Amino acid sequence: MLTLYFSRGSCALASMIALEESGLDHQARPLDFSRTEQQSPEYLAINPKGRVPALVTDQGVITETPAILAYVAQLAPEARLAPLDDPFEFAHMQAINSYLCSTVHVNHAHSRRGYRWADDTAAHEAMRAKVTQNMTDCFRLIEANMFRGPWVMGENFSVADPYLFTVSGWLKGDGVDIDQFVHISDHRARMLERPAVQRALATEKMTLSAA
Repeated sequence: MLTLYFSRGSCALASMIALEESGLDHQARPLDFSRTEQQSPEYLAINPKGRVPALVTDQGVITETPAILAYVAQLAPEARLAPLDDPFEFAHMQAINSYLCSTVHVNHAHSRRGYRWADDTAAHEAMRAKVTQNMTDCFRLIEANMFRGPWVMGENFSVADPYLFTVSGWLKGDGVDIDQFVHISDHRARMLERPAVQRALATEKMTLSAA
């Protein structure tokens, strides 16, 4: 059985949704960041980075959202969660997921984790002041140049969809009105209708409410 470690409100939601879509046997294990459980010796033995997501498999541990999403898609080819038979299209999907990971997520993190980049509190304020504009610019690019519609990759749902759904969920907290992005706003609404998304959100809420 696959075991996914996650925390509420984190990018790990994308992997949780992908696992629900895949039909693979899995379980979700929450970490309470308010109690710094991600820094516990037990979890650091699983993921020395002290972050989520981390997916425990029978071959070892996989970290980083793009890697987990690609792994899930390849492990469950019958679910058709990626264009596995087309190297260019698969690379295109990976490029989108990598952008969400390396640029969009990092821009978002500047609103609350400036200490990763500077010790000066004034620098932290300067970083926070740029978050709304940076996130707006990122989603303008995604809407105009990356999103094909009706799903990220076009007609076929893929693991890029739960990732975009997860990251777009951060926009309100970053001071960005998602309604200015017509296609991404519509995508989010349609994602919320999917049973796998509903199950993942329920698991996130239920598991952490009980913690």
